[in-house]
Amino acid sequence: MINEILELSHAIRYVATYANGQLEQRSRRGIENASSSESDKYEELLVNPTLLKLATQRANIDCGGLDCIVVGYGNFYQVVVPTSKGHVSVCVEKSADPIAVGNKVMALVKEKHA
Repeated sequence: MINEILELSHAIRYVATYANGQLEQRSRRGIENASSSESDKYEELLVNPTLLKLATQRANIDCGGLDCIVVGYGNFYQVVVPTSKGHVSVCVEKSADPIAVGNKVMALVKEKHA
């Protein structure tokens, strides 16, 4: 699924999937101001699952559930989409619309995990 997500937009810099405790990640070549792969690893293993847990619990109270989380970092946006077995995380160029890219990613994830 990583290759399919990378093909959705040239604005996608990086994709990670975390499912059943297994992390896979891939970056597009030639990206400027990229975070380190070690930093990315811990974001996927610790930060994103924690953010998803907190946001999901809040969203389930009276918001109709959680579709995704968008984090605006200084050099890029991070779109995190929950799946039944973990999450998909997509790093998007700061010049792009993270919601538009996120909607494409969510549609693909829904198709693959339906």
